[in-house]
Amino acid sequence: MARLNGRGYLAILAALATQRLFEVGWSARNLRRSGPGRRAAARSFPLMVGANVALFAVPALTRYRRPAPPPPVRALALIGVGVATALRLWVIRTLGDGWNVEARVPESLVVATDGPYRWVRHPNYAAVSLEFACVPLLGGAYGQAVALSAANAMVLLPRIREEEALLDAIPGYREAFAGRPRFLPRPPRSQTGQGQPVDWSQPQE
Repeated sequence: MARLNGRGYLAILAALATQRLFEVGWSARNLRRSGPGRRAAARSFPLMVGANVALFAVPALTRYRRPAPPPPVRALALIGVGVATALRLWVIRTLGDGWNVEARVPESLVVATDGPYRWVRHPNYAAVSLEFACVPLLGGAYGQAVALSAANAMVLLPRIREEEALLDAIPGYREAFAGRPRFLPRPPRSQTGQGQPVDWSQPQE
């Protein structure tokens, strides 16, 4: 692990790519069991697949062409990858049979407001964005971190807009997430306007 631009880095990339494959399998299982529904940004889905393949393939193919990143950068990137992975698994566990990679919204969708959805509307996309930034940085690929993050944003933002349009048609979704940020939770406040402590264990509107 000391030389993360070599074999150690390749092992991390392989582990993350393997996780993606398991996620695809879990998604396929859920889609087979789900009822009819509509997909968000179906035309751009192949581009999203390509961006995710590039996230692991490009750094892997170029890992020996650059020096290892400084220890502080490596440490921050490794923490970011760990946080992103944990958040993705938390999302999958929270949504259970409702989670899928195609952004298909079934007609029988039950709105989830627990887990990471207590604080943000799209924790999975927040985790993906963090991963796109930190995976290349872990190997010292600063330019790739910028380029891959930009590619991810280009395919992700239209998908989010269409997915939210579909979700707004689900009874209770708009009311449950009114005022809740998309990606980053708001910092907690110690007091309300009446001087009472805020209970941050409950969703804040």
